[in-house]
Parts: sequence; C-alpha cells; structure tokens
Amino acid sequence: MDYKKAGVDIGAGNEFVRRIRPIVRSTFRPEVLTDIGGFGGLFRFDAKRYRDPVLVSGTDGVGTKLKIACLMGRHGTVGIDLVAMCVNDVAVCGAEPLFFLDYLATGKLVVEQAEAILSGIAEGCRQAGCALIGGETAEMPGFYPEGEYDLAGFAVGVVERDQILDGSRVQPGDAVIGLASTGLHSNGYSLARRILLEGHPAVFGESLPGLNETVGELLLRPTRIYVKTILKLIEACELHAVAHITGGGMTENIPRVLPQGCRVMINRHAWSEPPIFELIRTRGAVEADEMARVFNLGIGLVVVVPAGQAQKTMKVAEECGERAFHIGVVEKGERAVRYV
Repeated sequence: MDYKKAGVDIGAGNEFVRRIRPIVRSTFRPEVLTDIGGFGGLFRFDAKRYRDPVLVSGTDGVGTKLKIACLMGRHGTVGIDLVAMCVNDVAVCGAEPLFFLDYLATGKLVVEQAEAILSGIAEGCRQAGCALIGGETAEMPGFYPEGEYDLAGFAVGVVERDQILDGSRVQPGDAVIGLASTGLHSNGYSLARRILLEGHPAVFGESLPGLNETVGELLLRPTRIYVKTILKLIEACELHAVAHITGGGMTENIPRVLPQGCRVMINRHAWSEPPIFELIRTRGAVEADEMARVFNLGIGLVVVVPAGQAQKTMKVAEECGERAFHIGVVEKGERAVRYV
C-alpha cells in the first residue's frame, strides 16, 4: 500500500504545479517577493504610499455554480467567478485589491481540469489588477464525488482610512445607479438548478429567443469584475456608497450600505432583465419578491451618488465598458428597498 493507491497522487500534484507556474507568474505585481511553491506568499506592502492605510479582506466561493461547470465539463471560467466574488466585495469598500489566494479541493486531482480552473483564477486576478501569490490544492479521496470539486478564495486590498466607503454619507435625494451584470453571476444557482435542470437535462442545449448562447452557456457566464470601474469612479466622481449585488439580491444587499433613516426606491422598469431570469421566473412560477431576494436580476453593482453626479457617474462607468442605468433614489424611511 502507498499514498497513490490510497487515492492521492503526489506526482500529479507536482505536474500541476509545474504547469501553472507561468500562469501564476503572469499575475504578479512588483510587490510580490516569492515564487509559487513556498510555504507562504510574500507581498511587500509599501506603507509610504499611503497616509493612513487600512487593509480590507474578503473571502468567498463559487457555490453550486460549480455543479453546472462539472455537468458541462467546462472549467475555464469558474476561477474568474471565484476572484470576482472576493475582489468586488473588497473594492466596494473603496479598496484596491492587492493579492489573492485560492483553495481547490477535489476527490481526485485531474491535472487538465485543475489547470483550466487555475487559468481562470489567474485571468480574474489580471482583470482585477491583483497578484495571485499562493494557494492550496487538496486531494481528498472519498470526500468529493468523482469529477467534482470545491473552490474558495481570499483577497486583501488597501484603502486610505478617510476614503473608506461605508455608506455613512448616503442621504435622501441621492441617485442610485445600477451597473449591468453578465447574468446570475455566482448566486441563486440552487434555485435555478432546481427549476431548470431537474428532470430536464436537455435544457443545457436550449437557446433563448434572440440569443446565440444556450442556457448552459448563459448559466456559466463568469461574474463581472467591477474593480477597475469602481476605482475609476472613486477617482472621478463623488461616491457615497457602493453595493455588490450577490446572494440576497438588491433586497438584502443595498440596505447593508444605508444609514438609519434611509431607504431606496428601485424602479423595476429602468433596465431590461436578461432573458435567463424570465426563464427561471416562468418555469418555476417564482414570485417577484422572491426573484428580487435571490437573484441580481441584471444589476451586479449599485452605486449611490449625489443627485447632481448621476449623469457623470453613468458616463464614467460607460467609458469603463459598463452598461449603466439610473435605477432609483434614496428616500427617508426605514432601512430597506422598495420596488415600483
């Protein structure tokens, strides 16, 4: 008996590290001091660049979207999802993401599959401008079903203390701007899978009217990384708050950045929802309030600015490649979201 017969292939792990070394290096910033393979990732934080720096951290996973990737045998984009879920949370605090670490766990390491996953993570880090400085690949035979795996990640960023976006400046009359999502991002997949896939495996190959993508391809669209747009908006506009619309939708996430005495009115007709949400709503007979509490409904990021900054904010966002919509206004009231 040896380790390989027990289900852990050290040789495969070494081959995996050899393959991903140049991929990981492609994300490095000048502050990175170590190569892949050490016990810890070293990042030289230059505190002299800041007056009063505050470190901001965030951790997350991809959730049951990984089930879709495994069913379709396509693993190249879930790494982008992983990075996005962490760095977007860091950036909405006003912080620039500096570095990222990942954790990949599987029952049996398939080198080609793992390489595709890590390539996606590296692409996400490049999009966010942060370095992938470390991670862990755990082969756990008997723990995960064959062909399946889990992903988790951790990001660290930095912001000047007096530039932290915490929502404290939000006030009635502020404009609420929404930036388009690419689809479900990485939330609501347990409900989406239950409605669309159970007993209907052929749904992966269905095409929705007017779209060139199948339902499977729509479900696997990677989460949009808003980091560079947020940093540009901070530089060019007066931001009062930013909310990343993840699990809980706008209903749960916008109140997280509202002070007491403020609520937000959202005009549901201010943007067009991607067709995938209508498919879920109709096939599952899901009520409107539940849809808004589970899914982002086509808005992945919400920015709150003074009313006079609304047009400028939308223009800057669009110059960054976003689709921006004036979706609502801040009102007096109990901290909540009201839809009209």
